[in-house]
Amino acid sequence: MSQNDLAAPPSVEKGTVTIALAGALGRMGQALAKTLAGRTDAVVVARFDRPGAVGEGLVERDAALKAADVAIDFTIPEASVALAEAAAANGGPALVIGSTGFSDEQNARIAAAATKVAIVKSGNYSLGVNMLMGLVRQTAAALPAADWDVEVYEAHHKRKIDAPSGTALMLGQAAADGRGVGLGQVADRGRDGMTGPRKAGAIGFSVVRGGGIIGEHSVIFAGEEEVLTLSHSATDRGLFARGAVAAALWVKGRPPGLYDMQDVLGFEN
Repeated sequence: MSQNDLAAPPSVEKGTVTIALAGALGRMGQALAKTLAGRTDAVVVARFDRPGAVGEGLVERDAALKAADVAIDFTIPEASVALAEAAAANGGPALVIGSTGFSDEQNARIAAAATKVAIVKSGNYSLGVNMLMGLVRQTAAALPAADWDVEVYEAHHKRKIDAPSGTALMLGQAAADGRGVGLGQVADRGRDGMTGPRKAGAIGFSVVRGGGIIGEHSVIFAGEEEVLTLSHSATDRGLFARGAVAAALWVKGRPPGLYDMQDVLGFEN
């Protein structure tokens, strides 16, 4: 069967959300397929990967977009931007984007696409991480920047290509929001050699890459006499898949706009 031909989709009950999986051959694509297997509220009707990819049941991207209510994408920034622009040009489907490492220009292009279609975009689809963000924001607001240094630590598997992780940047942004400052003005994302003393008010980032670590994140508030650490550990990639599926169920039928997991969980309200 040609990739241009869409395989017959499974029988879909009325009210079921139909899903297209981007990056279907990747680790998250497979985790999403496993999570969706056997569900009745959401069903995979199309799977696609990079152009030229070979795999049973894969179809071309545009055919997949026409078949689904929502496309879930955990790939790379370039592919996610192209997907968003294709969905916007075609008037759908809605998107759930979990890729990380976007440039400012790429974020702007996705925001532009979101004026045409509904897009949920988050650096992390974990309920625990989103709760952690709220705690970090509140703690940063309560502890004076002059007395408490903030360091965001993250560790991931050796195959992750961006650093700091999208989640680490979200946590850094939460700390900056709590302090009422712009993250770009206070972020310290690299230390090497004779760097001198730490700058007052800086939000630092420490990164580890190795082995098969799924995801470790900690935000350290370090005072002169005590240290407070807020942390989250991921033990199964399926937790991100379950969050993404929840986002897909939520975003179907939403008006165009750029949403995040805080919206999905109702935390923004």
